[in-house]
Amino acid sequence: MTFQRNVDTTVLLLAVALTCIGVVMVYSSSAIMAAERFNDGFYFIKRQLVYVLVGFALMAGATYFNYQNWRKLAVITLIGSIVLLALLFVPGLGLRVGGALRWLRLPGFNLQPAELVKLGLVLYLAHSLTRKKEMVRSFAKGYLPYMLVLGVLLLLLLKQPDLGSAMIIAGVALSMLIVAGVRWLYILVTLLMSMPVLYFLVMNVEYRRRRILAFLDPWDDPFDTGFQIIQSMVAFGKGGIFGQGLGIGQQKLFYLPEAHTDFIFSVIGEELGLIGVLVVAALFLLLILCGIRIALQCQDPFGRNLAFGLSLLLGLEAFVNLAVCMGLLPTKGLALPFISYGGTSLVVCLVAVGILLNISTAKEQKR
Repeated sequence: MTFQRNVDTTVLLLAVALTCIGVVMVYSSSAIMAAERFNDGFYFIKRQLVYVLVGFALMAGATYFNYQNWRKLAVITLIGSIVLLALLFVPGLGLRVGGALRWLRLPGFNLQPAELVKLGLVLYLAHSLTRKKEMVRSFAKGYLPYMLVLGVLLLLLLKQPDLGSAMIIAGVALSMLIVAGVRWLYILVTLLMSMPVLYFLVMNVEYRRRRILAFLDPWDDPFDTGFQIIQSMVAFGKGGIFGQGLGIGQQKLFYLPEAHTDFIFSVIGEELGLIGVLVVAALFLLLILCGIRIALQCQDPFGRNLAFGLSLLLGLEAFVNLAVCMGLLPTKGLALPFISYGGTSLVVCLVAVGILLNISTAKEQKR
């Protein structure tokens, strides 16, 4: 199998642009808070730059790593990510922050296994769906095994608890199954059966129920459950069309919770205005469209499934974060790909781009 020499430069430039925006905005949104908490205004940006360097190095490696080799690693990657999720519950290994057990304590840094699970699941589904081909239309041999794997992952994620990542993973998995040819009836029945479970998970857990109520009417409790979304709306309102100016935003000054992670898009809205918001949204849209184009042009079923799954993963995470910041979805702690502070998320996103770039070099090769 021969590969073209040139990768899809548009995808590469879009990923670099989003990452560079992230570096600038992480510093802008975290400097004052870092100085207050750690007596070092560069505390977060120094770590983010390390993550960027590691991410770009791994992206380069993935770009020149024949994507077909991922088929041999797909099952191992998925099993490894499940083991890492399980290790969160081992005393002394899991790090609990804000009531959630989502990070593994490792020498020098913390690892978020949920991000690795997303990549592992996409690799596994791309490999397995390609291998099974028409068998995916069978319930017992095609659909049920995937639901069992998905169920294990969802149970481990909900145990943390991390409902946001669980819903992202479920959305990506079901979408990949639909594209692979799974009967719509199976998907519809699954969705109908999951609704009562989702209702129970949300409405019978106090903080989740309050988030839903705050989403419906944030002004009913503006200083508690509605505080995050109100401050986010204020940020966008202050930004106007052209923004307050880079570094000048005030909502990040202890008004907007998690300004450098979950709500960094709100900081962009305040400091760079509607123009900045549209630019970032356009960059994400172009990246996802380019990823889907790579999938459609790839004549290899595995490469096509993999490119689609990775594009969907990046696009769905970006959409949810943007929608939460703008008050279109209930508040949920999900990182904005490439832009939010955080090592595991950034590195996984850049590796995903590297895999897409490698698939793009072979998209016109017949197999």
